[in-house]
Amino acid sequence: MKLVLLGAPGAGKGTQATKIAETLNIPHISTGDIFRKNLKEGTPVGLKAKAYIDKGQLVPDEVTNEIVELRLKEDDCKNGYLLDGFPRNIGQAEALEKMDAPDKVINLDVDLKALADRLTGRRVCAKCGESYHISTKKDNVCTRCGGELIQRADDTLETVNKRLTVYEQSTAPLIEYYEKKGKLVHIDGMKSIDGVFAEIEKALR
Repeated sequence: MKLVLLGAPGAGKGTQATKIAETLNIPHISTGDIFRKNLKEGTPVGLKAKAYIDKGQLVPDEVTNEIVELRLKEDDCKNGYLLDGFPRNIGQAEALEKMDAPDKVINLDVDLKALADRLTGRRVCAKCGESYHISTKKDNVCTRCGGELIQRADDTLETVNKRLTVYEQSTAPLIEYYEKKGKLVHIDGMKSIDGVFAEIEKALR
């Protein structure tokens, strides 16, 4: 099955993506991860992206599309894929339809105000990256490795609000785009992790 996962920053996409990919035995493709891999390995398309990044510019859609298309041609995508972080706009969505169109698009519906509270209260381990929330984690020590918990620079209120605004402007139109194609599945992203996953499983049956 070929899937796209949509949702605002902090909606829990990463957590759900891991569970979906394991259940369906398809690769979870995070665009952030494949960008970093191509940059690290110095691939031709990675060098194209690096030229923009080094100048402090956004990587244009055609380069992002090329990185994703190359990844979707790899052997482990023969039975499908789960894309997380792509497409980010209508142009990228149209490119994906041509390269390897998704069967369904899962949208995690969340309350943006609640999301801002969730993100600003997030703490991550500086050592292993494990994620916690101040509502349930009262001390500053990682349960997994004993590392110190920190607030990421992009989890401050000002940055979070900016990220949510950008999301609404650029990514939210994708909801309408995929609704018109009859591919969109709405999931209540405010439920517990297991509750959200149970809804996703039901929708994919």
